[in-house]
Amino acid sequence: MMRRNRLLGLLALLLLAAGGIYWWFFAPEAGDWEESFDVSAHWRLSSDAAAQVTIEEGKLHIHILQPGRVAWASAERNFKDFDLRVEAMQLAGPENNEYGVLVRMDEDEHFYAFSISGDGYARVSRYEEGRWELLGPDWVSQPVIQLGAATNVLEITARGDTFTFLVNGAEVAQVADETLSKGTIGLYAGAFEQPDVEIAFDNLQVLPAP
Repeated sequence: MMRRNRLLGLLALLLLAAGGIYWWFFAPEAGDWEESFDVSAHWRLSSDAAAQVTIEEGKLHIHILQPGRVAWASAERNFKDFDLRVEAMQLAGPENNEYGVLVRMDEDEHFYAFSISGDGYARVSRYEEGRWELLGPDWVSQPVIQLGAATNVLEITARGDTFTFLVNGAEVAQVADETLSKGTIGLYAGAFEQPDVEIAFDNLQVLPAP
């Protein structure tokens, strides 16, 4: 199967994050957090002609309307070491996509990305001041990922510079990187050659490390 260059598609994150840069400096550090997405009070949502990001019917929805675009919603809370769990559902669109979790976000210039695709691949990367760096192999096939219009449970454990990533209860990656020590959390989705990717997130839980 021919794989595409997803690094380029993720550069469009910046287009949908403009205007909220100041906010990352003042987000409070959080304790236990369970989010059922009944209200939008805890999230920064941004929509434009390329993507719609909304909270409706108890879920966070990200609908990518144009090819080669990515959009996110970011939480108004900071975390350092944590255990994160969230349900991610592909509702529509091609399996050639990406979606997942952004952690330790500092403005729109620094964050880690845990990404899976509707056709069963996963990777971990870091974005810092306009440059991407893979933290492990690029887009590795993972049989534990449910393909297409399905629900996948994504989990991240962060302890200092060590991160463990799971899909549906199975570990798919573990990396060490000390670049970013804390930050906010984002949920994101992206399209590549074909638009109309729609992902919904539900039942987010974040527990600080003991």
